[in-house]
Amino acid sequence: MSKQLSNKNYLQTDPWENLRSLSKARIALGNSGGSLPTAAVLHFQEDHAFTKDAIYSDLKEKQLLEQLKEFQLPVYQFQTKISDRKEYLKRPDLGKKLAENSEAEKGNYDILFILTDGLAADAINERAIPLLQEILPKLSEYKIGLCLVKYGRVAIGDEIAEKIGSKFTAILIGERPGLSSPKSLGVYTTFHPKPGTTDERRNCISNIHENGLSVEKASELLQYFINESFRRKLSGVKLKAGNDHHLEE
Repeated sequence: MSKQLSNKNYLQTDPWENLRSLSKARIALGNSGGSLPTAAVLHFQEDHAFTKDAIYSDLKEKQLLEQLKEFQLPVYQFQTKISDRKEYLKRPDLGKKLAENSEAEKGNYDILFILTDGLAADAINERAIPLLQEILPKLSEYKIGLCLVKYGRVAIGDEIAEKIGSKFTAILIGERPGLSSPKSLGVYTTFHPKPGTTDERRNCISNIHENGLSVEKASELLQYFINESFRRKLSGVKLKAGNDHHLEE
């Protein structure tokens, strides 16, 4: 009896443990008696802390602006009606509107690439420039502008496109952080953007991070959406890409 009881204190592995090599999901954690192993609990707490830090991370505006200027394209800078990170989390509606004093000259671009912090600014700080370095050389036939926006949501691109003038927007934004992906970048594309555009008229490329979609693959898919949007004069649910990037009706 005593031997049987003492066995409950041993760390018990999970028969699915080999699946952990295929995913960052919290599977096959094992158990110690009726509880999770201490290492798994501590790992969860660590990832939760990284996630909280991601939400409160800030854009490295000065650094990003210098990097954007290296592309030798027009660069704009805006801020939304949000004043700080706490307000950003509480008032998503204000993250969709530019501050009252926002001014910009008309540019009449084919494409505006708009970088904004979203819910994980470090995703922009670390991955937005590499993605632009990958995609911009492939778009020489388009007139392109670049834009950096603090405290923005996806829909901020619609107002910016109307103010500056652009046929197409690609919003690079920090996605809602997950426990295994606190620095995930997303890209939302819209053809003929304007205030009031609803989400079914956008295409999304998500989970661009070190354990997800690579910058190279994201660039390939983004180029597909750009070229097809201009060819068909639309974006959103009517424009889809399968694994081979062929159009699906």
